[in-house]
Amino acid sequence: MSLITGIPEEIATACGFAGMALCVFAYGYTTAFTGKTREPNPFVQHGANLVGALLLVISLLVDTNPASLALESLWSAIAFVGLVRAIMAKGKNA
Repeated sequence: MSLITGIPEEIATACGFAGMALCVFAYGYTTAFTGKTREPNPFVQHGANLVGALLLVISLLVDTNPASLALESLWSAIAFVGLVRAIMAKGKNA
């Protein structure tokens, strides 16, 4: 158990694997639309990236790797900006 977060290591590991799966899903989801006439749904794309990155951050708070923690923090911020832009674009189109 982490002294900083109080999260058991097994839970942190599960969060890490779930986060990794969501980030890989988001990348695959976006890639599946490459060259197609439709665009990927930005809420699925950025939402999966945001939740995935946050789950990886939880994992990294227990088993700390500073470089990976910085990467996932930036990944979360980028996904958050993408979601905000998608919300703003949806508001303009409504």
